[in-house]
Amino acid sequence: MLEDRTLAGLSPTPWPTAYPKGYAVVDVETTGLARDDRIISAAVYRLDARGEVEDHWYTLVNPERDPGPVWIHGLTSDTLESAPLFADIAEEFAVRLADRVLVAHNAVFDWQMIAREYARAKREAPVRQRLCTIALAKELDLPLPNHKLESLAAHFGVVQQRAHHALDDARVLAEAFRPSLRAAAAGGMRLPLLECRPLTEWSDRPVPRQQSGGHGGYRAGSWRPSRKRPACPYPNPGRYEDGKRLKQGMRVAFSGDTSTDRELLEDRATEAGLHVATSLSRLTSLLVTNDPDSGTSKVVKARQYGTPVVDEAAFGQLLRDVEPAESR
Repeated sequence: MLEDRTLAGLSPTPWPTAYPKGYAVVDVETTGLARDDRIISAAVYRLDARGEVEDHWYTLVNPERDPGPVWIHGLTSDTLESAPLFADIAEEFAVRLADRVLVAHNAVFDWQMIAREYARAKREAPVRQRLCTIALAKELDLPLPNHKLESLAAHFGVVQQRAHHALDDARVLAEAFRPSLRAAAAGGMRLPLLECRPLTEWSDRPVPRQQSGGHGGYRAGSWRPSRKRPACPYPNPGRYEDGKRLKQGMRVAFSGDTSTDRELLEDRATEAGLHVATSLSRLTSLLVTNDPDSGTSKVVKARQYGTPVVDEAAFGQLLRDVEPAESR
């Protein structure tokens, strides 16, 4: 494990002044991966600026529905029946997150689940930035066979005791994050921090679930269920031009967090006659992002291709007056 001193002079390693003052290493177990799935357990390890553990916290959560893939997380309906509701633990959870960068493995999943739970409880999570340990491992160019948590743990010699148990997963991640953070600091590396936007508008439209096998809609590999949208009936008229109207048929891509639930935003774009694209190419008319400096693949490609970029608020205004497609 990397030490906080140099071997030669035992002098403290210079610490980047721009680095965060504290971190909340988080893991949540859930009923599944879809937008209407719920948190059933949560754990937080609070770390100081240099990655040292300050304390930890764990709770079960009653999801008010079936627990989903019990064979993965081991939490049954009987176990969760007497657990507190999310609204009951929201304040304590918030205390653990406040004024810290949320750290998680595949952080977009944990953050979106947390953001939705707080939205349901009519509250806002006190999180403004997140750091994904997968992104950090890539920045550090760690020689990992894959980006699973167990591979990151093995690289740093961290022993995992109970995989898919929120408290142990958070412990393992905290222990692997500390040397990763110190390696980044030693190299003067800019941390891959992303903005977190709490949901202000959202909906829970049930996702169809399998009635046999108890899978609860769980699909490995992605936290968002696939949605097949109807093909856009209009031809692509080209790129959006600043100061002009959007036109039906334009290809629009989204990147990063939005205050409006992403699928609601995509639905509104589709209803307006726009083509919602899941990836960005030279044919993309417009990229919508609230964080144009995030360095995500879509933002990087938009910069390479010269694709116009607007934020969520500007896109909302443009959606109010979309120009009809030219009749054939």
